[in-house]
Amino acid sequence: MTSKIDRRLHFARMRSCGVLVPDDVAASILDGIDASGLVEEIEPLVANTTGRPSQLPVRTLLFGMSLASALHRGVVTLTAVTDLLYFSLSDTMRAHLGLRRYPNHDKGFEAGYGTVRRRFHRVVRAIDPSPLPKNHRLDRSEADRILAEADPNESARKRTLMLKLANMILGMSLREVRPLLKAHWDGSVAVDATVVGAYAKGLAPDSPVTSTDPDAAWYVRTAKHEDPLALDHLSTADTARQKKNTKIQKKVERIKKRLYGYDASLVVARDPRHHGAPLPDGSADPDAIPALILAFSIDKPSHRPGQVAVEALQQIGDSLPRGYLAGDRAYNDQKPENFQLPIRAMGYEPVYDYAKDQLGVQAGFAGAQLVEGSWYCPSMPDEFKGATKDLIDEKIDKQTWIDRIRARAAYLFMPKQRPDAEGHRRMMCPAEANRTQCSLKAYTLGRGIHLPLVDPKPGPAGPTACCKQRTITVPPESGANLWQPLQYGSEAWQRVYFRLRNSIEGMNGYAKDTLRERLENPGSRRIRGIAAQTILLAFQLAHANKRKLTTWADAIALGGDRPRRRPTRRRKTKPLGTWTPKGYATRPEKPQSEE
Repeated sequence: MTSKIDRRLHFARMRSCGVLVPDDVAASILDGIDASGLVEEIEPLVANTTGRPSQLPVRTLLFGMSLASALHRGVVTLTAVTDLLYFSLSDTMRAHLGLRRYPNHDKGFEAGYGTVRRRFHRVVRAIDPSPLPKNHRLDRSEADRILAEADPNESARKRTLMLKLANMILGMSLREVRPLLKAHWDGSVAVDATVVGAYAKGLAPDSPVTSTDPDAAWYVRTAKHEDPLALDHLSTADTARQKKNTKIQKKVERIKKRLYGYDASLVVARDPRHHGAPLPDGSADPDAIPALILAFSIDKPSHRPGQVAVEALQQIGDSLPRGYLAGDRAYNDQKPENFQLPIRAMGYEPVYDYAKDQLGVQAGFAGAQLVEGSWYCPSMPDEFKGATKDLIDEKIDKQTWIDRIRARAAYLFMPKQRPDAEGHRRMMCPAEANRTQCSLKAYTLGRGIHLPLVDPKPGPAGPTACCKQRTITVPPESGANLWQPLQYGSEAWQRVYFRLRNSIEGMNGYAKDTLRERLENPGSRRIRGIAAQTILLAFQLAHANKRKLTTWADAIALGGDRPRRRPTRRRKTKPLGTWTPKGYATRPEKPQSEE
């Protein structure tokens, strides 16, 4: 016990003597802030038109928050910022930053803290899209009145500004790796929403008052990962009062996770061409950049998931390439104008998995049929069209499904050219693409028995347009919510989809590490309101990026030397081509040759 007290006294004496942050460390952080453009964006928002100038420049506030993030594993608190700015810098650096000197005692600290707190909240107010007051419970009717009287255009303007500044903070973590992204990354990303807790107690939606963080909402997930909004009305208190209601009780029993907070929609960059395994010498591949968070957006859980993801994607600079975009089933269930069409207009090509009610034939255009995301010949055998449904219904086994998915490839419509500026794509029927032979197009016959023979069924209106013409032009709206460029279930699809999806799920867990950024923990962001939460979250995400880049750099062997650290061991994966929607198929063993 005595030794613990001695250590605490020793630490207190060191603090009173002013243990300094090295000037070179401070200068390095300032360089990143100056290069980010944040100061130029924020200063006009908080400039005093009358009265005395602020005692804390915007540049100095950003420096203090960046330094606190670097020293406290991404977590920024205003007490830590105060301590670092006023009591942990050299006189030279303090003078350079325009900081006044406060005495190093309780009253001096409170004076410095007040300065930091006022400056931070001045910035937050300038970008807060929510008109609701924070830190006290407001009568629900009063909150509804405030929201009804708020100017939607002003809220939208502030939200745009909030996301821009937050992503500029995140962008500071990518400054050094940006040239590598341009040279060694194909532009592919994954999007996903991950819950982050709010530093407030959530109340039931029918409560007469709001929470002290009225901008947040309940995140609910059931054991079956069902729609959380269907269960938003349930709270612990409600459950206790309604135990006699069997139907409600069964719903509560299915709840797997519940948290009051926000959904952070992350965009994670990953090149699916690289498997991520170490090189033969055990070092990391310098050409395989680790998964990194490129951009993010934030909103209430399960509110506008497609639009929030698009907001995040819009933060990515035009200088970076565009590639595939993988999302879970929440995204291909959106209205096309909210997600699918905007991302395709940006240059991304979606890659999805499908729910049970989305399998088989999904749409049609000019006679061609959209089957699980791809356009096929309408005369493709029904057993191929319904292969996935048959597998789910256990009418066929896994290997049969794999064989039928491979056989579908012969009936694919093939792109004749790249889509135009509006997204229209010219497609050739499989007979024109030399993949099948068609009885309606005599010049395609006699190409060999290895090509399937298509014999379209006659209809009362005659052959469809795709059978009469050599090509068809598919507009972007046709099958937009489910279309994808890669054939569902193929090895190419598996490679892209699972590498991208695994990367974003891994990044979610990486940033939620309870010993580091603690992304999900409400206590890691102790200021309420969507604007403050977004800014503090940006510093946490930036720290996660820096930590991952440091780990990657330490695992690269330079000049023939051993790497400073070994790369993360890669778990064993199943061979490509063995996945099915019902689990992996076991490949039959090769028969042994007779002796």
